[in-house]
Amino acid sequence: MSSDLTHLPQPSSVHPSQLTEFIRHCEAATGQSFADQTAFHDFSVAEYRRFWTLFLDWSGLAYEGDPEPVCTSDRCEDASFFPNLRLSYVENLLRFDSDEDGERTAIVALRVDREPERISRRELGDRVRRLAAHLRQLGVGSGDRVAAIAGNNAEVVVGALAAAALGATFSSAAPDMGAPTVLSRFEQLRPKILMANLDDGARAEATSLSERVGEVARSLPSLVGLIALDEGAVPSPLGVPVRRLSELLSSAAAGESDRAWERFPFNHPLFVLFSSGTTGAPKCIVHGAGGTLLEHLKEHRLHVDLRERDRLFFHTSAAWMMWNWQLSALACGSEIVLFDGALSGPETLWRLVSDEAVSVFGTSPPFLQMCEDAGYSPRQEVPLPALRAVLSTGAVLNDWQYDWVGEQVGTLPLQSISGGTDIIGCFVLGSPNLPVERGKIQSRSLGFDVQALRSPESPAGSAIGELVCANPFPSRPLGFLGDSGARFHDAYFEQNPGVWTHGDLIEFDDRGQSRIHGRSDGVLNIQGVRIGPADVYRALREVPEVAEAMAVEQRGAEGRGESRLVLLVVLRPGVALDGPLGLRIRRTIARQATPLHVPKLVVAVDALPTTHSGKRSEKAGRDAVNGLAPVNLKALRNPESLERIRAAVAEAEEHPRPGAGPPPAADAPTADRLRGIWEELLEVEGLRPDDNFFELGGTSLQAVRLLALVESRIGVELPLSAMVEAPTIAEMAALIDDPGKSFSPLVLLRPGNDEPPLFFIHSLRGDVLEMRRLAVELSTDVPVYGLRARGLDPRLEPETRVEEMAESYLEAIRSVQGHGPYRVAGYSFGGLVAFEIVRRLSERGEQVGWLGLIDAEVDPGCLAPVARRRFRAARPFHLARSALSDPRTKVPRYLRRMVLEVWPGAPIAAPPLSDEDALFSPRLRRMAAVCQRAADAYRPQPFDGSATYFVPETRRLGLYCDSIPVWTRVMRGGLEVETVPGGHLEMASEANVGTLARHIDEHLRRAA
Repeated sequence: MSSDLTHLPQPSSVHPSQLTEFIRHCEAATGQSFADQTAFHDFSVAEYRRFWTLFLDWSGLAYEGDPEPVCTSDRCEDASFFPNLRLSYVENLLRFDSDEDGERTAIVALRVDREPERISRRELGDRVRRLAAHLRQLGVGSGDRVAAIAGNNAEVVVGALAAAALGATFSSAAPDMGAPTVLSRFEQLRPKILMANLDDGARAEATSLSERVGEVARSLPSLVGLIALDEGAVPSPLGVPVRRLSELLSSAAAGESDRAWERFPFNHPLFVLFSSGTTGAPKCIVHGAGGTLLEHLKEHRLHVDLRERDRLFFHTSAAWMMWNWQLSALACGSEIVLFDGALSGPETLWRLVSDEAVSVFGTSPPFLQMCEDAGYSPRQEVPLPALRAVLSTGAVLNDWQYDWVGEQVGTLPLQSISGGTDIIGCFVLGSPNLPVERGKIQSRSLGFDVQALRSPESPAGSAIGELVCANPFPSRPLGFLGDSGARFHDAYFEQNPGVWTHGDLIEFDDRGQSRIHGRSDGVLNIQGVRIGPADVYRALREVPEVAEAMAVEQRGAEGRGESRLVLLVVLRPGVALDGPLGLRIRRTIARQATPLHVPKLVVAVDALPTTHSGKRSEKAGRDAVNGLAPVNLKALRNPESLERIRAAVAEAEEHPRPGAGPPPAADAPTADRLRGIWEELLEVEGLRPDDNFFELGGTSLQAVRLLALVESRIGVELPLSAMVEAPTIAEMAALIDDPGKSFSPLVLLRPGNDEPPLFFIHSLRGDVLEMRRLAVELSTDVPVYGLRARGLDPRLEPETRVEEMAESYLEAIRSVQGHGPYRVAGYSFGGLVAFEIVRRLSERGEQVGWLGLIDAEVDPGCLAPVARRRFRAARPFHLARSALSDPRTKVPRYLRRMVLEVWPGAPIAAPPLSDEDALFSPRLRRMAAVCQRAADAYRPQPFDGSATYFVPETRRLGLYCDSIPVWTRVMRGGLEVETVPGGHLEMASEANVGTLARHIDEHLRRAA
């Protein structure tokens, strides 16, 4: 399906949505006019107090008290909403305005082994009152805690609402969770009452649900009673009274049927939800009644457009926050459909949606993928006349899944929603007033100032950032149970003070639509670049043999300091991971994502670790790959998968490396000898002559290693930029076999359109391989050339002065571009030569379109006399601080800390050269010495034009002076300074090249 919006469902213009009605209400109340949803969202954030007051008034919620103040603080961490209001969560879910309204269905409860149970709003209220009366007799009251081990059924709904009616907090776990996992949650709660399903139909040889419930109950000394939600066998001995729910509901409680619902403070605790526990003991997250109700009502009515007589079915368990979310839909007057059972196949849920005339169906990407993989087409198998929307959450919704729903379900909106247990709601979700675009989440949640905050965790070269919320919101949790506030602060506010940091990576477009890129703690740091694994998973869509995959970072592989990407794959039945499949996986990922996403090791496993809510735990997978003990095995549904992953990775690493055998004979064809080197370096086998080194995941550093191996084993020295000219085995073999091959100064780094090209001048070593990545990252479609030093050709002597190089390169440039405007840039030493080139072009009457100086440092001799004396006087201190700040320097910690605290603003000198410098050929090292002498002698002369200077955040002023004053003095047309992350040596590295490319793109567009 095309990504064109016209191919996807559009909002209805016949019946105005509740969002439209509310916008009109706000316009009338404020006198403002909102042109579109973006403008309205801006209002809801800028005037969030007014927005929430207007929504409270419009929603018709039952409450008492003064709505002022709306919010006690502008700080999200400290803010409290509506402190002077009182309300009842239960009253607002169950109230009805007439006898007829009371007879409308509230719940449809479905189980595979019984007929559907339909409960009216009146009957549900009666059951809740009766159970609340019995709980009251057991001593349950405001501030107590009630827990449940239950399926997604009507009984647990009654239990939750009865607890809430008394002011007790409620927590639930799913029946398939093991007793230790449940206890890791409930022991922290110290509940007074445990409610539980006891009948799970377990086999005789399996541990029954009744036995597990008994183990939990006996381990909770706070219990005063257990309520059996079904007729299953009661475990014994328990030491506390056991009553069946059926008995309690059948025994009349005098005066309960018309008892008024007690109202509690707006921020009275309602639910305690639990984090997954993959990073330690599950956190007990306390949610308030008013904030939960108000946020859910906003999401249901404004974003989903739920109304009376709508039927909502969300496929969930009682251990997931979507169970709480669907429960609150009763406040809209909607019916909720509950399904307590296992899937027999993809048809199970679609038949339910059809049979029960569900209007809004909530599911997850894994279920949709299961349907597609099974070849199931709901549209062809079952009628779906009532279905008007599909909601998806719990994982990243992939682009192709929008296509599948459109083709196999119908032309209805597929709305991805994302938030979490932490806020019991959504940060981004759907909108009835906006079209659905393939792969995009439609809108930010109203009232939430949600942003993508750039951070060190953000992948380079993209708009992806940490999902943060910069303003207060009502459903912010009240805190963690038993926490003084320190753990709560550390979890959400320590990383980015003042704003809620959610732990997801998100990207927004200019219309406010977004993409979720997974958890930020699952981000991979490969070669210093932060990349999201979601791109890897999208690429693997093209490899049908792979059923599931998990990309994790393996740190310090094989004793090296660098990290590598390991890909764990679950293959489809009958498929084995052999050399050709592994290579196809790598090629596909390189083509669909980037070479950085290509795994260095692909390992087949039988299962990936998942939590009890069905989410894959990348942290657990990463720990297993790195040989670390898991933090909390209880958090996993299949903890046995970790040992199998460890064993599979160990076996894969013991397997002989490709190319590890004897090298081909010296008289073998060059292509065969090269193939062995490439396979050894890239750790793959079965390479073809046309395989591209960089598209297989090869890096610039590996290219240096490869050419060093070519020189040592084949006896041919090639310039680094030969990797750009000959990136395949066949092309490199042809280059080696041509003894008369000469190396032109010009290297085409990237082809482009008919616009004037951009010329990059080499840096200190004379070659331009390091500029290749920058050229590829540029989004403007201009040709990009690199100019390498003449001295790299063994038959030519190098120029020794900047002026000589400029004149020589100017001729090469004009052989490609006959007249201006010229666009030239240079990194480090290359900036000096680039400046001299454009100065000479200008003297000859040529137009200069743009000059870019990427930290083009100058010799201190270029400084004015006073500045030069100051630099020389301060230089020893700069170098001393640099040495002390380097953790490799052997000095006492207290001395290092004292120096850094006393002199925090001092600039940092360059770190020592790395061992990798030894890989560079003698010719490159000689060229670097020539260029260094040329830089020391160069004194830039005045230039009538302008330039952009890219300066790194961390400068090395201990070795070089501050060059910006020098360039400002000689640049008569003006100098614009842009800051780029990293230091001098890192600003064009893989980690920061995306930022540098975006800056250059902007200047090229302005110069066009």
